[in-house]
Amino acid sequence: MSEELVTFFKALADANRLKIVGLLAEKAYSVEELAALLKLKPPTISHHLAKLVEAGLVKSRAESYYSMYQLDQSVLESKARSMFSQQELSTVAAEVDADAYDNKVIKDYSRRDGSLKTLPSQRKKLEAILRYVVKAFDMEKRYSEKQVNEILARYHADTATLRRELVGFGLMQREGGGGEYWRV
Repeated sequence: MSEELVTFFKALADANRLKIVGLLAEKAYSVEELAALLKLKPPTISHHLAKLVEAGLVKSRAESYYSMYQLDQSVLESKARSMFSQQELSTVAAEVDADAYDNKVIKDYSRRDGSLKTLPSQRKKLEAILRYVVKAFDMEKRYSEKQVNEILARYHADTATLRRELVGFGLMQREGGGGEYWRV
């Protein structure tokens, strides 16, 4: 579907093609009529129409000596509905590495052994670091505060800040005034 999206947007990414679409939305025109209206040469109009036909936006019909072109309103509406649906837009972005930002932050803030050079002061970067650190905890296991501190010490000496932020960002929960911790 992403190739279809690219073709669709390329077809509309030209001022003259947009003008043609606007004119064809009103009524059917021949190449010669469009050329006169837009003050362009007929081969230029034919080129633009070919792009619009390829995208499925325009259709043609023979009328005596001329090919008459018109906007296919139903295709335009159908494409708009399908291409701009949440599912289709998500599909287009599926090839993007969703962890790229986190990986960059982790690379910038960690040493070769996985420990952290420092804790980021920016919230977005801190959140990326916390998503990295929380992976050290099993989902089904409960930990004492001492165990949590031992695990967090592998990453940074300020275990209290890490522990507080993991809970604050909702990545871990605690019970009983710090008695037990678990990964959410």
